[in-house]
Amino acid sequence: MDRSSTEAPPSSAFRWVVCALLFSATAINYMDRQVLGILVIPLQKELGWSESQYGMIIAGFQATFALGMLVSGPVIDRIGTRIGYALAVSICSVAAVAHGFVRSVMGFGGVRLLLGLGEAGNFPSAVKATAEWFPASERAFAMGLFNSGSTVGAILAPLIVPWIALHFGWRVAFILIGMIGFIWIPTWLVLYRHPTPVTETASELGPAIPIRQLLKHRATWVFLLGRSITEPVWWFYLYWAPKFLSESRGLTLRNVGLPLMVMYALANVGGLFGGWLSSTFLKHGWPISTARKSAVLFCALLVVPVAFDIHIQNAWVAIVILGIAMAGHQGWASNLFAMLADIYPKRAVASITGLTGMGAAIGGTFAAAITGLILKRTGSYQPILIWASLSYLVVLAGIHIFIPKLRRIEVEP
Repeated sequence: MDRSSTEAPPSSAFRWVVCALLFSATAINYMDRQVLGILVIPLQKELGWSESQYGMIIAGFQATFALGMLVSGPVIDRIGTRIGYALAVSICSVAAVAHGFVRSVMGFGGVRLLLGLGEAGNFPSAVKATAEWFPASERAFAMGLFNSGSTVGAILAPLIVPWIALHFGWRVAFILIGMIGFIWIPTWLVLYRHPTPVTETASELGPAIPIRQLLKHRATWVFLLGRSITEPVWWFYLYWAPKFLSESRGLTLRNVGLPLMVMYALANVGGLFGGWLSSTFLKHGWPISTARKSAVLFCALLVVPVAFDIHIQNAWVAIVILGIAMAGHQGWASNLFAMLADIYPKRAVASITGLTGMGAAIGGTFAAAITGLILKRTGSYQPILIWASLSYLVVLAGIHIFIPKLRRIEVEP
């Protein structure tokens, strides 16, 4: 694919303001999501759920997240990122606050379902806005920058949530964290505007493309299956890392915060570096396929050592290995989102992000349930860590075989 074919967005400096807004929304999104993983031990004691029930709560979230992904992408492509993003964050914030008012496992599961629907709109909106505002030579870095909000949110959550929970109770922690979204919404609505198109073709500016048309292309299935295999690994880190550290390293609510912050700080660096790497390759004249795939390979290799993490005796070495694996995932995600924006027309970017995100959520649903069952029956994280370490290389092989060259797809409306 000719690099110039993707250099459509305007070069206005306002694109970095847009990126900052996307970053902050993603951070809020992940803070809302991370609260459960941090408070799971006191919640488990108070509400009395089992390992398998916890797995099913996560699976329920993933199921509605999957449904939300399927619906939110086409909706955002039709109504635009400004209103679509604000609507998604509104649903997410209401659900996050509602966690603080439930008093049963069933009630907790119910508000978790609503949170899944709201959070599904984040990445279709953010990826679409990035595709609209950034050229290919900056796109992966911009994806990495806004996606680093997920790790920043996950860093802030263990810093803030335990303190709130210990001083005011877990209910207040859910309520206060959930209310942050209500500050972002008016800021977004006041500041955000659509870029003035300068070189987009008619195919870029037409109506949203139906999902059935996207499914006719081989690349759609490759990315859908690929995300369904790799993104559940990230959700494993998000939901089970605190329990893994507690059970294998003896960490408690009072001292788990620093290790989690270190892990997510490494993940943040990985997301930025992975995006920077392919963007730098492009600026040095590399073909877009070579640039993206080389960066993805580097990120996939960072994850491999996590298979041996359970055998590491030193707690901090084990924590750093987990953090490096998380860095590999975030760099991988930055480039995968950039590939979607490289290949699909802008009027389909939210839809394809949502569709492949649905695959990721479905994969996460099964992975969460299976993880809970494995831990209940074996008490060992080893099979899960082996799967995590190899999944990225398997998916990269599939991308290389079935999409040997990244080029713009012509999709009929």
